[in-house]
Amino acid sequence: MFCFQLFSNFSVVLRYIYIGLAIFFFACSGEHSVDKRQNEVTWTNNIANIVFTNCTPCHRPNQAGPFNLLSYNDAVKKAKLIKFVTQTGYMPPWPADASYTHFVGERVLADSIKSMIKQWVEQGCKYGDSALKPEPPSFNNLSFYRQPDLVIKAQQPVTIKGNGTDAFYIVKFPYEIPHDTIVDFVEFVPHQRKLVHHVNGHLVSYDSKRKFNYQNGVGINLDVTKNLMSAYSEMHIPYTDGLQPKFPTLTPNTVYYLPGYLPPNYPDDVGGFPLKKHGLFLLNNIHYGPSSIDCVDSSYLNVFFRKTPIKRGVKETQLGTFGVSEIEPAFFIEPNKVKTFVTQTTLSQDISVLSVNPHMHLIGKSFWAFAFLGSDTIPLIRIKKWDFRWQYYYTFLHPLKIPKGYTIKVIGEFDNTAQNPNNPFHPPRLITNGNGVESMKTTEEMFQFIFTYMPYKTGDETISLNRP
Repeated sequence: MFCFQLFSNFSVVLRYIYIGLAIFFFACSGEHSVDKRQNEVTWTNNIANIVFTNCTPCHRPNQAGPFNLLSYNDAVKKAKLIKFVTQTGYMPPWPADASYTHFVGERVLADSIKSMIKQWVEQGCKYGDSALKPEPPSFNNLSFYRQPDLVIKAQQPVTIKGNGTDAFYIVKFPYEIPHDTIVDFVEFVPHQRKLVHHVNGHLVSYDSKRKFNYQNGVGINLDVTKNLMSAYSEMHIPYTDGLQPKFPTLTPNTVYYLPGYLPPNYPDDVGGFPLKKHGLFLLNNIHYGPSSIDCVDSSYLNVFFRKTPIKRGVKETQLGTFGVSEIEPAFFIEPNKVKTFVTQTTLSQDISVLSVNPHMHLIGKSFWAFAFLGSDTIPLIRIKKWDFRWQYYYTFLHPLKIPKGYTIKVIGEFDNTAQNPNNPFHPPRLITNGNGVESMKTTEEMFQFIFTYMPYKTGDETISLNRP
């Protein structure tokens, strides 16, 4: 009887042990599956927002990206490439050193984001919850920004010869609007993105009380080395009434473009310029890099109006090539040499710097700009690895005060060796800043630091330049 009772109790205990073990293993299994689900990276929960925020603005129709990233299917097709370019830091493109200074629209992925992208690709690019269908933001196909208020096209496309040489043109973009207004900014939209090297353009404004004929005349001047006054007359830029002044008002540097460039988009109380109802934008220098085939370019201008009056006008200046300061030593880069150059200027007034634009060509290696007085230093921008294809106009988060007496110093390094894969010459040759317009050739060099600023006012440091 005792043995039977013992055996019976043992059976009960054993049964409870089995049940406990079953619950334990089930719980562990369930816990493991939960952990697995928690560690799973999916398109719907994780990746879509990353792609739509950091990639899609450029990877969509009519923008710089060579393919679209507007959907899950788009991303899956390029998954391995996305993994590679994000892990190496090649994409999204942001040459400026984010540990040195910060700017509006900074495109730098955190390590955790890079890790998440890598994990998503290696796990097989899982979609996730089928009930969720992430959609990309809505964009305007004409512009990187919003719907433009005015789109201006040249009177005819520019013909580019496939002769393998740089080409320079003067092109006018005439317009007529119902009444005078104020421009927020102008966006140059390149058609031949791989060929447009740079654009410098001005606004020409006509007094409605005088006589003019700017809609007629030559629309494209193929020879920018001739006398400019003669070229402007051929393009019917001057007034036709014989009165003085002969030429209409010119507002300089209203149109600008470099590879990767986007115009600064300041808040309503900063910048802007008047736009008369009669006028034209004169691209005084549109430069196309060498092409191996004949083609045409139909680039256009997007003009964005401002509803508020101009409060704080913006000025622009540049150091180095064509600028207010000399380059030291003399700007000659001998073959098989890595050379460093400096250019600097001392401020005669307090200023608030808004945006900065470093500029070099193919053999640029690094770029560094800062302001200093004695031992005090104000960081401006540092680019450790120069990339000719991405030359942003970097806008600070807030206007950066640089007091009177401080010196803005710029240091540029150039690599004219055979080890530089971007060197246009093999074997390397002597590279200089050329002669006049020649310095703008892709195969020549430039060393410029362009910046926009306002005379300083108390409280400028608190203005947010990150436009909503």
